Amino acid sequence: MASEELAQKLQRRLQLEKSGAAAEGDAEGKGDAAAGDDAAGGGDAERSSLTASADAELSAKLCRRQDINEGAAQPRRAAVFNPYTEFKEFSRRQIKDMERMFRLYDSGRDGYIDLMELKLMMEKLGAPQTHLGLKNMIKEVDEDFDGKLSFREFLLIFHKAAAGELEEDSGLLTLAKLSEIDVSIEGVKGAKNFFEAKV
Repeated sequence: MASEELAQKLQRRLQLEKSGAAAEGDAEGKGDAAAGDDAAGGGDAERSSLTASADAELSAKLCRRQDINEGAAQPRRAAVFNPYTEFKEFSRRQIKDMERMFRLYDSGRDGYIDLMELKLMMEKLGAPQTHLGLKNMIKEVDEDFDGKLSFREFLLIFHKAAAGELEEDSGLLTLAKLSEIDVSIEGVKGAKNFFEAKV
């Protein structure tokens, strides 16, 4: 079924190209031009529908851009997450160290730290938590409400800890302190030594 769709699309594409070549006046001969005109009859309708949909899409994008400029709409977040531009308070080395730690505890290799992986992480750091405590830890930084920590949400823990936004009895503050990535206290060499010791 998919191959038939692909074949139909390729055939339409060839017809559009042939009709465009015939319209430009390729000197193939009058008989070929007449055949090209027959194909162009169906191609013109299709081309105009493609142009209309492209015009509508461009119009929608321009209207959205105008709404954003006027303050009537909020810009969407970029689909690609770049930790270096979003978390400017951390150096590249710190982010790399945090990424290494994240990957160390992401035993499922799915790009997320789920409840069980967080439980193991807290146990290895020497601060085991209850099941409810772990859920609350995830809930505190879980922006997409999927019940697990992405790398961005993991970095958000350290961002909030550095800004003093975490409660004293919070498991996340314990996690941030035990990870020793707080560069204001340890410095970059302290974080480096911590990870070398863990390896």
